[in-house]
Amino acid sequence: QLVESGGGSVQAGGSLTLSCARSGYTYSSYCMGWFRQAPGKEREGVAAIDSRGSTRYADSVKGRFTISKDNAENILYLQMNSLKPEDTAMYYCARSLLGWVPPLAPGEYIYWGQGTQVTVS
Repeated sequence: QLVESGGGSVQAGGSLTLSCARSGYTYSSYCMGWFRQAPGKEREGVAAIDSRGSTRYADSVKGRFTISKDNAENILYLQMNSLKPEDTAMYYCARSLLGWVPPLAPGEYIYWGQGTQVTVS
């Protein structure tokens, strides 16, 4: 089970940190990712991290978002800085069956949280 938290409303230029807590397995073994979906748009990969800590980001968030994980606490984070109105979306965390080379394609992930809303005005 994956449970996201930390969403909210923020003005453009502001920051938010999303968290994703899980139970049942360790983050250290699998690729984990953050995704977002705005109304009327497809779900897109934002950031991903693999079992070794290698990361990957969508071009639209590079330099602004940082994905990290606390293996001891089994929490996945997404630090979002310099937020823009176009970052407004429901944000989801997810787990892949893969362990290396973190994918950004939603189809590579099989377990999903219920999402947390981020609104940037």
